[in-house]
Amino acid sequence: MTELVVTLDLDGVADKAGLMDRAARALTLPDWFGRNWDALADSLGDHTVWPEGAVERGLLLVVRNWRPYAEARPEEWRIAREVLTEAADHTPALSVALALGGSS
Repeated sequence: MTELVVTLDLDGVADKAGLMDRAARALTLPDWFGRNWDALADSLGDHTVWPEGAVERGLLLVVRNWRPYAEARPEEWRIAREVLTEAADHTPALSVALALGGSS
């Protein structure tokens, strides 16, 4: 059985708030999701809030169109990368991939 693929598309995201909103939508996080780095890290490591089917199959989070955000907000992007990397390192069922291309 293949992993459940969830796309986190950052096209048009200009700040941390936008990134958090996109993450909440893409991962169908609960309304109480705190929209901060710690809450994102906690959600990525907490199977109970993952989309349906992800726990059994594993979760592959594909981040698309991230380069404009990374260039506009390099410090925020550094933190986002750390959160994503750490979550993937500590959660065996989670993989995170940064998609190359797709940006104009």
